[in-house]
Amino acid sequence: MTIVIAGYITLVGLILGSFYNVVALRVPAGESLVRPPSHCTSCGTRLTARDLLPVASYLLSWGRCRHCGAKVSPLYMLGEMATGLLFLWVYLQYGLSGQGITGFVLVSLAVIVTVADLKYMLIPNKVLLFFLPLLLVLVILFPEGPLWSQLLGGSAGGLIILLLALLGGMGMGDVKLFALLGWVIGFPNVILAFLIACTLGSLAGGTLILLGKVKRRQPIPFGPWLAAGSLIAFSYGSQLISGYLALIR
Repeated sequence: MTIVIAGYITLVGLILGSFYNVVALRVPAGESLVRPPSHCTSCGTRLTARDLLPVASYLLSWGRCRHCGAKVSPLYMLGEMATGLLFLWVYLQYGLSGQGITGFVLVSLAVIVTVADLKYMLIPNKVLLFFLPLLLVLVILFPEGPLWSQLLGGSAGGLIILLLALLGGMGMGDVKLFALLGWVIGFPNVILAFLIACTLGSLAGGTLILLGKVKRRQPIPFGPWLAAGSLIAFSYGSQLISGYLALIR
């Protein structure tokens, strides 16, 4: 039965991932989520159900529009795949518990923010405002620790990135995002999430520089790494911190 539910959760994640792509790509551009219907951005042809199967449509068409042959960004498929796999991960970790519901919402925010930031280097206020009340209520309804930990996590998350933003290294979207993520994962997990984000961001940036994809001092989006660090801290924070403290004793 667990396998059946896990498969269903993954499928739901894939389908939602397709919608999250629409949100991430249209909201920052000021476009409607429903008008115009899904279409090829090159030839304008309206897409049918055959073109909108999560992941499968991209693979079957070899990453091209089957109407005009134009290349389709792999970001669409990656957003769908990431959502499906992360939904599966949350279910295997927490099941359909309160913490699991919080995890699904956190993953949803992370995917939308990642796609939007990679595409536009922008974290939309509308997206953050939509998820803010959901995550505020979920953390209160299904607490994993004392409320002061969540408040301190949100305050520390926002303050850390605000200081970097004042130095010119981050945007205000990152500040608001990490404050919200800090509220969910609490303190001291927010510190761990920031360190993980810095490590992942540095590795990704260094690799892109070595490959010649970006130039030195060229800005790269940091929102995806804040989201990734927060997801890791959300699930494994206590174990990682306990393991680190055991090593330095």
